[in-house]
Amino acid sequence: MTASEAMRPLIGISVSRETGSDGVPRDFVRSTYLHAIQRAGGVPVMLANINESAETLKSCHGLLLTGGGDFDPARYGASDAGTKWDGVSPDRDSTELLLTETAYALSLPIFGICRGIQALAVAGEGSLIQDIPSRYPSSELHHYQDEARSQVTHPVRVEESSHLGTILGTQEVWVNSFHHQAVNTVPDGWVVTAYAEDGLIEGMERPDYPFAIGVQWHPEDLVDSRPEALQLFISFVQAARQYREASSRAWRKEQ
Repeated sequence: MTASEAMRPLIGISVSRETGSDGVPRDFVRSTYLHAIQRAGGVPVMLANINESAETLKSCHGLLLTGGGDFDPARYGASDAGTKWDGVSPDRDSTELLLTETAYALSLPIFGICRGIQALAVAGEGSLIQDIPSRYPSSELHHYQDEARSQVTHPVRVEESSHLGTILGTQEVWVNSFHHQAVNTVPDGWVVTAYAEDGLIEGMERPDYPFAIGVQWHPEDLVDSRPEALQLFISFVQAARQYREASSRAWRKEQ
């Protein structure tokens, strides 16, 4: 790590798990998440789907919960509604819930994207919609778009007075969309900050926490074309930088 990188906050990033054709599980993350954190001034640290990643997170200054497969409904006290599951991983479920618990205990800034906002809901004893097309059969929105990931396809209404609204600087933002599940009920202490036109929850935040925001779309794919997407990451990394500086001051005071 260079001297300049050492000055940048470390952002722990949750990763997907997928079993290859050889039957061996692989942990990975799409490089656009790494690029977005780097563009915003942070250093990404990939956190494997193992319990020990919670110890690694203790050396980081922020937690990014990324997109990916579905949560096992048993994690939020629901039964299988008969939908087609996509990429369920018990190891990822348990790791992300442990990472979230650890982040809260440390007061780390937390940013959840797509599955990440769902992870925040599940961690706080909220619940998920297991299949959007089944819940919203008359919706004209395509929450799993056919267009490229860098293409925005529908608007989202943002609460102007929210932290999310302040960061984005607008009451309406156009987003990309790649999900068939979504937040159903938000946890205690969280508030909904963004909606799609069909009423689907697209953003939530925890007002009593330094930085805890979740969005249902994929801003990591938009940072090179949409200023408001990059601003989300800049605000998150800035919160991580402030956390690092506060931690350093506290450490020096103890010496």
